[in-house]
Amino acid sequence: MASTKTQIFITGATGYIGGVVLERLLEHRTAPDSEITALVRDPAKVAQFASIGVKTVLGSLEDGALLERLASKSDVVFACADADHVGACKAILRGLKKRHEVTGAVPILVHTASVLTDDAKGMYAYDTIWDDMNPDQLETLPDTQPHRNVDLLVLAADKQGYARTHIVLPSNIYDIATGPLVDLGIQNPRSRQIPRLVGASIARERAGMVGLGLNKWPNVHIDDIGDLYMVLYDAIRDGRAGHGREGLYFGESGEHALRAISERIGEALVELGVSPPDARTPTSFDEADYARPGYEQLLSLGTNSRCKANRAGALGWQPRYTTEDMLESVRGEVVWQLTHVAGV
Repeated sequence: MASTKTQIFITGATGYIGGVVLERLLEHRTAPDSEITALVRDPAKVAQFASIGVKTVLGSLEDGALLERLASKSDVVFACADADHVGACKAILRGLKKRHEVTGAVPILVHTASVLTDDAKGMYAYDTIWDDMNPDQLETLPDTQPHRNVDLLVLAADKQGYARTHIVLPSNIYDIATGPLVDLGIQNPRSRQIPRLVGASIARERAGMVGLGLNKWPNVHIDDIGDLYMVLYDAIRDGRAGHGREGLYFGESGEHALRAISERIGEALVELGVSPPDARTPTSFDEADYARPGYEQLLSLGTNSRCKANRAGALGWQPRYTTEDMLESVRGEVVWQLTHVAGV
């Protein structure tokens, strides 16, 4: 007999964002009435997932037929893996369309993406601030923006009526994740942007930045992002959440210039003996920094991405952390890398 529980399928459950989403789902008031299935690549992690009551299916985003089948059996899909994977997105949407055709129900897709960048190279901050309450403005985003091609597929599915789609657009997520999934070795506990900036600075033994570090990004704590997904999930279940073109939700709780982070890195490197006292001020990365193996995407830290999470706030999302909290977290990331990566 088919289960009467809400069927939830999640991709990216071992990742930084997906892990915190899964943790929140397991803590959610609907958890006893839900059955969660996670797509997992590593067979060694199956037992850990089983220990917390999560079913697993071995596979990857390349397994289109598998993704389609899993989505076709799901009431809700949380897509928290590679936001650029067109094939995986199409497979999930095919599955959701099949579920709609068979059951008449309209399944839910919560997709994760980020589309706001430019080519400032750290030399300026642009004035445009994107508002998630303004779909007309958001529809002017060029189709060439990163991840936008996948987002357009998601939006089209909602317009066609076979799925209700919602897109969460986190900003510069920060801090080291903690919790049961990290303790079990399931979840990656670290972000990318600040760690990449810290790693490049340690490698050159002085804080660095792209250009003059004038570009601006919003920031949000990993725990606040987890809360956002659950505020949205509650609103979806209650019928309060906008979807489709009115279903894009930014995750931000303030903004910063790149230089502000680099200055905190410089302070930490001097205090920890990596940089001499007269090298506290960050300097621009040079070609050698950009060419260093592992830092090919360093230049992307010099882009602008400015937005306001007004739609998320209207649903009741109230982030607890501020830009100052983000800046204070930088020293901890420096210490972590010196201890775990550099071996100091």
